[in-house]
Amino acid sequence: MVCNGSVTAPREPISEPLQEPLKKVVGGTTAKVMADHLGLHTVGDLLHHYPRRYAERGELTGLGDLPLDEHVTVVAEIADARVHTFNRGKGQRLEVTLTDGTGRLRLVFFGRAVHHHRTVLVPGRRGMFAGKVSVFNRKLQLSHPAYELLGEGSGAEAAEDFAGRPLPLYPACKQLESWKIAKAVGLVLGSLSAEGWKGLADPLPEALRAERGLLPLPEAFLKVHQPRTRADVAAARSRLKWDEAFVLQVALARRRHADGQLPAVARRPSPGGLLDAFDRGLPFTLTDGQLRVSREIFTDLAAEHPMHRLLQGEVGSGKTLVALRAMLAVADGGGQAALLAPTEVLAQQHHRSVTEMMGELAEGGMLGGAEQGTKVVLLTGSMGAKARRQALLDAATGEAGIVIGTHALIEERVQFHDLGLVVVDEQHRFGVEQRDALRSKGKQPPHLLVMTATPIPRTVAMTVFGDLETSVLDQLPAGRSPIASHVVPVRDKPHFLTRAWERIREEVAAGHQVYVVCPRIGDEGETAGAGAPGGGAGEQADGESPEESGDGDDRRPPLAVLDVAAELAGGPLAGLRVEPLHGRMAPEAKDETMRRFASGQVDVLVATTVIEVGVNVPNATVMVIMDAERFGVSQLHQLRGRVGRGSAAGLCLLVSEAPEGSPARRRLDAVAATSDGFELSRIDLEQRREGDVLGQAQSGGRSSLRMLAVIEDEEVIAAAREEAGALVARDPGLVGHPALRTALDALLDAEREEYLDKG
Repeated sequence: MVCNGSVTAPREPISEPLQEPLKKVVGGTTAKVMADHLGLHTVGDLLHHYPRRYAERGELTGLGDLPLDEHVTVVAEIADARVHTFNRGKGQRLEVTLTDGTGRLRLVFFGRAVHHHRTVLVPGRRGMFAGKVSVFNRKLQLSHPAYELLGEGSGAEAAEDFAGRPLPLYPACKQLESWKIAKAVGLVLGSLSAEGWKGLADPLPEALRAERGLLPLPEAFLKVHQPRTRADVAAARSRLKWDEAFVLQVALARRRHADGQLPAVARRPSPGGLLDAFDRGLPFTLTDGQLRVSREIFTDLAAEHPMHRLLQGEVGSGKTLVALRAMLAVADGGGQAALLAPTEVLAQQHHRSVTEMMGELAEGGMLGGAEQGTKVVLLTGSMGAKARRQALLDAATGEAGIVIGTHALIEERVQFHDLGLVVVDEQHRFGVEQRDALRSKGKQPPHLLVMTATPIPRTVAMTVFGDLETSVLDQLPAGRSPIASHVVPVRDKPHFLTRAWERIREEVAAGHQVYVVCPRIGDEGETAGAGAPGGGAGEQADGESPEESGDGDDRRPPLAVLDVAAELAGGPLAGLRVEPLHGRMAPEAKDETMRRFASGQVDVLVATTVIEVGVNVPNATVMVIMDAERFGVSQLHQLRGRVGRGSAAGLCLLVSEAPEGSPARRRLDAVAATSDGFELSRIDLEQRREGDVLGQAQSGGRSSLRMLAVIEDEEVIAAAREEAGALVARDPGLVGHPALRTALDALLDAEREEYLDKG
């Protein structure tokens, strides 16, 4: 069931009046279209299908920015209508020109219906017109659009709407235009008598609603769908946003409360033990932020209920070091810590960096190892049988205080002696079931530390990770170098790319190294496409699909690692040591390539996003991202963070064919303009919108947020979180709030409840 790019599923109604099947109110044919194409099954589903915007008299749709190949509804005035003949007079074509005062849009009709349309579509009339936008002779047009004229001759209700009332425009599709949805909503609202509204369960407690000055729910439905003024719309939206924010925050507050009731083993570092020895050996001073966040984590670890904490921060802010200190604190107390990484490259990088930072402390029980030390073992799916057996044995016996691995850690045969802490790196790449499977390996629920290298706006953290306490690292360690970022517009200025390769030669001559990132891997049999070096279409890079922008250059396949590496080595970078790295390489080959790059034996590493996070090579100073418009904002920021990690300044070049002024180009310009990850995360969210805030990859369900905008509605979310926490503290079972419990069951279906339970 797809319409306007969204996938929807049946949702339970929130109360008995809203449980009525739509077919009983709007008729079987309309109800079937609504179910099949909009995912609307009940009266409640339709009433929660809110208008996406409102039009007023004198307000016409801007016709100059309509998206091609999309179904749109516009409100416009007819400027001209003419009949043309073709095929020696045998055929007729009606061309109607719409205007908004600045731009024009053509409507085209053919066949026997031309005469009828010509009699009603006369200059000066206004109406709503719906169809798919196409281009003919370089002019935008709608072929055989559906339409509804406004004002005289369109019925009393349409005339009244046109005379001054805001006109709701609904998310629609080809099979059901906006005005038909509006009429169905009118039927539903008319069917709900005063008695019918009485049975409506209001999820907001009466005291909260009165204190906040919010409308009763029936009035909110009426005013959002049939407003008389803009003030009606504002009042209705305020109420309905509170519904969404409050019900979700109650669900998260109940999860936090339930977690607080679970037993856990308190984990405290031993004085003079492993953590103290590690801190004494650090060649640098921890930042104030790292010390503050570590204190928050240690306080949680010392409690006798499980820690559930989100650790986020800027690229390069030292999250891994903070997580390592937490793991050492647990190992100090006789427990074990497991670090779950999404890829083998990242798991190997973590293992390498942890053992390097710990030195002899990572060689517990081994000849030459420190007395306070412990074993740090790596466990991945592609390890050899002998190494795998030893890793499994070390984890099961407790010899290994720290176990680092990929999804292999989740396998049933992997057992721990006393798992006390689970650290999940790049949590968004794991499903809930995977994370829960690892946590279930503890004798008691282990503490949980979730890390993300993508800064998250406060409101998103409260909405998506509201069951986790949040720690933020917003301070970079001393010695981090600035990174200059520039867009390389190869379509407009191809000579800029030539200069980019020259710049790379200069950096390598100065003793530095370079990353070149491509969206795809490529295959040996492919040929290079037009444009920049490379261009073959391989499989998706490492199965870690880049965040396709959808507005990049579709004239050729994305650039591929294998093609670009070959062309650079034989062309602009001839004579330099250029090597590829991607997820389809054998694990040993990947690890060896990374080791060679880290040791300076490779000048230019041409890679997929496999190097996006966790890779730390201080000597690398340049990051070139090919087809940069095919990556999302957060991915670009992560990739940029791989350079500037040493004493030399970093340089990030965003190579793109996106034309100036396009959405893709504006996104790249935003990345180049700021290195503030939190600001970029807001831009990213605003551009992608929050159509699925809880994340379909995480929950498998439909977003419950239809009205709430997590960036714009920060005050509502923060207030709802506070109110929800207080209510759940008083009544965790919602015994005194049956209507709220009903709303909770409806807005969070069984699968989403499971997500919150496991999150």
